[in-house]
Amino acid sequence: MSAVARVRAAYRRIAEVDRPEVWITLRDLDEVLAEAAEVRPDLPLSGLVCAIKDNIDVGGLPTTAACPAFAYTPRKDATVVQRLRDAGAIVIGKTNLDQFATGLVGTRSPHGAVRNAHRPDRISGGSSSGSAVAVALGIVDFALGTDTAGSGRVPAALHGIVGIKPTLGLVPSTGVIPAARPYDSVSVFTVDLALAQRVMKVVAGLDHVDPGSRDWPALVRLAAGPQPTVAVPTPEGLAPLSAEARKAFGAAVDSLRAAGARVSEVDVKVLLDAAKLLYDGALVAERYAAVGEFLEEHQGDADPTVAGIILAAGKLPAHQLATDQARLAEARAGASIALTGFDALLLPTTVGHPTLAEVAADPVGVNSRLGTYTNFVNLLDMAAVAVPAGQADGSPFGVSVITRAFDDQVALDIAALLTGETAPEPFAPSVGLAVFGAHLRGQPLNHQLTELGARFDGEITTAPEYRMVALPTDPAKPGVVRSDDGASLRGERWLLSSAALGTFLAGLPAPMSLGRIRLDTGAEVLGFQCDPVSAAAGKDITSYGSWPAWLAG
Repeated sequence: MSAVARVRAAYRRIAEVDRPEVWITLRDLDEVLAEAAEVRPDLPLSGLVCAIKDNIDVGGLPTTAACPAFAYTPRKDATVVQRLRDAGAIVIGKTNLDQFATGLVGTRSPHGAVRNAHRPDRISGGSSSGSAVAVALGIVDFALGTDTAGSGRVPAALHGIVGIKPTLGLVPSTGVIPAARPYDSVSVFTVDLALAQRVMKVVAGLDHVDPGSRDWPALVRLAAGPQPTVAVPTPEGLAPLSAEARKAFGAAVDSLRAAGARVSEVDVKVLLDAAKLLYDGALVAERYAAVGEFLEEHQGDADPTVAGIILAAGKLPAHQLATDQARLAEARAGASIALTGFDALLLPTTVGHPTLAEVAADPVGVNSRLGTYTNFVNLLDMAAVAVPAGQADGSPFGVSVITRAFDDQVALDIAALLTGETAPEPFAPSVGLAVFGAHLRGQPLNHQLTELGARFDGEITTAPEYRMVALPTDPAKPGVVRSDDGASLRGERWLLSSAALGTFLAGLPAPMSLGRIRLDTGAEVLGFQCDPVSAAAGKDITSYGSWPAWLAG
């Protein structure tokens, strides 16, 4: 579908669903069509239609954070929006939210409660309510939200869509209104992991203007590995769930096991206790630091629940904040101990699916329960991917794969085991490495790659200019040498981080060395080679075409 056709389809869908509460600002159709007509077709997100949560700047459109008295019109896009547009994405409007991104319900807005896409008597989840509903209703291809306490995950769970909350700082916050600055993250909603990965690859990356921006570490894992280890809660940790929700979670755990993951129970109390620090402790002072001064002068223009939370935070003493920051540091250490030996943690994303009436009757209590399994993630500097996991109590049920900071790709790989998708390519920087022998999948040294977080990237065939010999080593391995009378050899390409490649090469035994290997496509990739003198002492096995073929022969 062309960019123009996608835009027309989006606006037709807006008319069909008749959900005006989803939007705070919707761009003029003719203006968007003109923009779509100019999009280059070779860009990574060419012609995809998106929506932006209205606490993220879009140049020329008002930014309100769902508080009209706060509104301003930025001259330029937030960094993330500019990156999307540069990649060919088309912004059609700004979405409704819990005011100042304070809430997990999607009802705290003067523009109206954002109703659930499938069950309109129930909440959509917040604070990124409009963005999630725009995706769930099929209006846009993807949407940006923000996530401090679960706002990019709870709405995903309640709609059966994907929500990615990356490691803090990987996606810049320049041009994003803070909610609790140290714990804020831009998030992405899509219907599948593959598109979410494409979007993340575009928006992630260092921004020197943003003091909280972080770059990938040199040693970053690019894969979960063939048998990831996943922690799940003990029965006590699932006590907040209904019986149906516990059954749905158990089914998700069973599917992980069936897919090859190794699953063990852990006590998640330290994590759930840490979650309470965000609102029940003094860390909520960060919300006052963000917009408290404005609300002191405009309390009458704000949602009463939002104003009550934020203004109360301004009365907290500094010593209590220091105390809770120390408690948080202890919780981080406890979480690290609890998850030692695991690649990831699997949790329910949220608890229940409240009606709009239930939230109106108890706005703070219901909101608090929704954050049971989400509030701690940013506090403890972790990454999370929320994915659908069936139904419970008549609504979509979701789970979240939670990992250490910068293990975002590990979370995505494990999430793909749950959704049945092919795990998407990594969005962290990588280096390709060609292997031909003992490091191939199923061979005795393959673990040296997988333990470094290397990622299998497919089978390869060299140009017809190499020979292969069997070397007298233990374990047995081949040597590859360039030759004028060579042939094509089959091998594998793996992706590693730059530091992982360095670690790998540091242990490379003689007579192996690293050099450029030419592929049958004409491309070149780093790969193992053998010096000619050592190769002369080996047995020529070029005619077999690959190391496994020789072993099998």
